[in-house]
Amino acid sequence: MSRQSQTFIPTLKDAPADAEAISHKLMVRAGLIRQLGAGLWTYLPAGWRVQRKVEAIIREEMEAIGCQEMLMPLLQPAENWEKTGRYAIPELFKLEDRKGSPMVLALTHEEAITYHVAREVRSYRDLPLMLFQIQTKERDEGRPRAGVLRTREFTMKDAYSFDRDEEGLARSYEAQAGAYERILDRCEVRWYKVESDVGMMGGSGADEFMAPCPAGEDEVALAPGYAANVEVASATAQSAELPPPLPAPERIETPGLTTVEQVSGSLGLAPGALIKALPVIVEGRGMVLVLVRGDHRLNEIKLRNALGAGFRPAGVEEIGAELGPVGYIGPVGARIPVVKDAAIAGDSYVCGANESDAHLRGVQPGRDFESEELDVRVVEAGDTAPGGGTIAIEPAIEVGNIFKLGSRYSDPLGASYLDESGVEQAIVMGSYGIGPARIVAASIEQRADEHGIVWPRALAPWQVHLVSLSKPGEPEREAADKIYDALRAAGAEVLYDDRDVGPGNKLNDSDLIGCPLRLVVGRRGLAKGVVEATERRSGSAPELPVEDAAERAIALLDGLDV
Repeated sequence: MSRQSQTFIPTLKDAPADAEAISHKLMVRAGLIRQLGAGLWTYLPAGWRVQRKVEAIIREEMEAIGCQEMLMPLLQPAENWEKTGRYAIPELFKLEDRKGSPMVLALTHEEAITYHVAREVRSYRDLPLMLFQIQTKERDEGRPRAGVLRTREFTMKDAYSFDRDEEGLARSYEAQAGAYERILDRCEVRWYKVESDVGMMGGSGADEFMAPCPAGEDEVALAPGYAANVEVASATAQSAELPPPLPAPERIETPGLTTVEQVSGSLGLAPGALIKALPVIVEGRGMVLVLVRGDHRLNEIKLRNALGAGFRPAGVEEIGAELGPVGYIGPVGARIPVVKDAAIAGDSYVCGANESDAHLRGVQPGRDFESEELDVRVVEAGDTAPGGGTIAIEPAIEVGNIFKLGSRYSDPLGASYLDESGVEQAIVMGSYGIGPARIVAASIEQRADEHGIVWPRALAPWQVHLVSLSKPGEPEREAADKIYDALRAAGAEVLYDDRDVGPGNKLNDSDLIGCPLRLVVGRRGLAKGVVEATERRSGSAPELPVEDAAERAIALLDGLDV
């Protein structure tokens, strides 16, 4: 029973003052969620109905590929996290029980699932195996934002595959990827599958499913036949206009000029004609001087992956002791290892002279300094993709990710099996996560209009919003009651606005909540023998005969463009 007078849907006229994302504003205004604390959200009845619909679609597609549902604890002993090396993750909530035993609140469940499989799987006959759960996760997020998009507590579907070898993993990986594509298609979310960084999960490869929208906190590099998260994207840089070459570097006075913009402006050169020097302290290696073109940005994830180690920016004193004054450093004469981004191509650059108030011009890589060449820059719009297309950059929400873990977790946690020859082999794993709340937010971001949410049928909390413009005891209310009963008898999901508030409030709330079809029962329509129907997405407003309005509404609903 969903009479709005008895349903907890506290709509608001105005969005929270701190809300920037459309989904954040509308989910609060439409009475779907309320905030309990920073990054902590309560799902109210309408919001929870939507979330459950996404979860139902996920369950159906997981089960269709033979993935079996289970449930693992959120609270876990820290021991397994210590074995895998993930106990030090800053975002991991850590606590102790009353006995002082270290515990964690899981942000993923690789450790737990691998622990169980290590104790139950013995033979190659037990493999392949795919398991999933829909479970709460906790993340000590440093900067919660954008409503349900960046939170400290969230629900996630996480699945895990266990195979005998890499070939088996490839099959499981493709099965999961196909399921994700069907999930997002059924939820009517526009998406890209893009290459991504393995991050804290580890493993040999990863892909993300990204939903494009302005509120997205990630950026996707797109070109015909190419899609990658900007974190790992590679492309051929646009050429930089360089000055004529010189037979040797020439010192120039640049007093007080410490930035690319200041130096390039003073010399009348394009920023791309400068070399930006970025000293970093690499774990187990010491200081390394990283070079990128003056018009480019360092991609820290690509640098970390290329170096195979973590790093931090060098401090002012460290830079001064090893190179020279900050703002005037460069690779010529440097006594430390130098990493040059591959986009620094050409024979006449300007860089710091490692002396106060001075730069060098006519610097030629290879002649004037030695370096290791790596791809460590952030790709830019207008670059050329590997397939030859022109790169465009689009913001997007990460709604799902899949990882080829290999033996990243099975080795430290002892998950192995005996093959046909009786030889012990490590189980080869994959991990697959998708966020129901992120799918909901992406749907709102992509489809909302100036009036409110525009739900696809698959996710709508109710399919029909029946609005009575009359008061109890009036003939029009009796007609609305009969239509409500008929819709329910026909199996329709209907929210019946029978509240004692003005017509304007009812119609505004209906637009805000965004059900696919609205039926308005009012005095003017009934005088003509009709009920006014409005399709939320198209705005089409057909009139339905009152005597069979419920039947006609269901037929209309079935024919809607989702």
